[in-house]
Amino acid sequence: MVVKNDNWKEFCEFYEGKRVLLTGHTGFKGAWLSRMLYLAGAKVTGYSKTPPTDPSLFEVAGLSHRMDSVIGDIRDLEHLKQTFEKVKPEIVFHLAAQPIVRESYQNPVYTYETNVMGTVHVLECIRQSNTVKSFLNVTTDKVYENKEWEYGYRECDPLDGYDPYSNSKSCSELVTHSYAKSFFAVESVAISTSRAGNVIGGGDFANDRIIPDCIRAAVKKQDIILRNPHSTRPFQHVLEPLAVYMLIAMKQDKDRSYQGYYNVGPDDKDCVTAGELADLFCQAWGQGIQWVNQYDGGPHEANFLKLDCSKIKKVFDWNPRYGVKEALEKTVEWTKAYLDGNDMIKIMDHQINEFFNQ
Repeated sequence: MVVKNDNWKEFCEFYEGKRVLLTGHTGFKGAWLSRMLYLAGAKVTGYSKTPPTDPSLFEVAGLSHRMDSVIGDIRDLEHLKQTFEKVKPEIVFHLAAQPIVRESYQNPVYTYETNVMGTVHVLECIRQSNTVKSFLNVTTDKVYENKEWEYGYRECDPLDGYDPYSNSKSCSELVTHSYAKSFFAVESVAISTSRAGNVIGGGDFANDRIIPDCIRAAVKKQDIILRNPHSTRPFQHVLEPLAVYMLIAMKQDKDRSYQGYYNVGPDDKDCVTAGELADLFCQAWGQGIQWVNQYDGGPHEANFLKLDCSKIKKVFDWNPRYGVKEALEKTVEWTKAYLDGNDMIKIMDHQINEFFNQ
């Protein structure tokens, strides 16, 4: 069990016994958030397709046996309605998505169906519910019109993602804004969106993500292939935004003036290039591994992307707990424990405990 410092104690007091519905619970971020909510005392129901990777954090940690897990497609409105009617959630976190940029180029229709109409379906279920009090839609730092400038994007900057993934998440934001104004302006449901930077952490087995690719190469004792080592991203440990999601949902449930749009990312010093991130990974992993620059001529992706997180720092008095170096060390620690055959639910709980006691 997590040691209850002041922040965690407040979470436990609020989430204890709360009925929480989490879409995308079988994914990387969803699995970590499921465990955090469970440890805080929430009655957690997940709604998602089967885990998107094999292996997956959801299965490795045995989470299907530790929560109410509903396997379903976010595009299936009727099934989702049935789940809402059965669970009667008080808090809803929407994480279900097609999250890979390159996949969105290959399957744009599926990406838009999942990321746009999936959001519509969740909001429609909330509109027809009489139990939901707080809703958070999790999007991405890539929702902004990217001008490749050195400044961090602010919540008031234009939304217009370039690739199908980024654009679909921009649309998800706009859908949420429309529902909030059209149906919930005078209702009791508090609604926010959170635009998070790139996350790293133990248990991410996805394709076309830099740290999982680094890990796969390291395990095989091969050179790490970087396709764009000069691209800059706001990298952060996965627990950073998840703690903020829980904070936003809690605060706006108590006081609707907290609802809105929030960037969640690292400090500027931790917005590093892919090459710098790979250097830090090689240092943390050891064993003499290295990376090589090998551009593969893939589709367009943003080269420079940072977030301005001054709003959430001011509103919630929030600051990141880990820098990018610490985030990578925690990721390597988790991964090596997994490769050694450890009990991974204990490792997850240990890392959650450490995070809240920084």
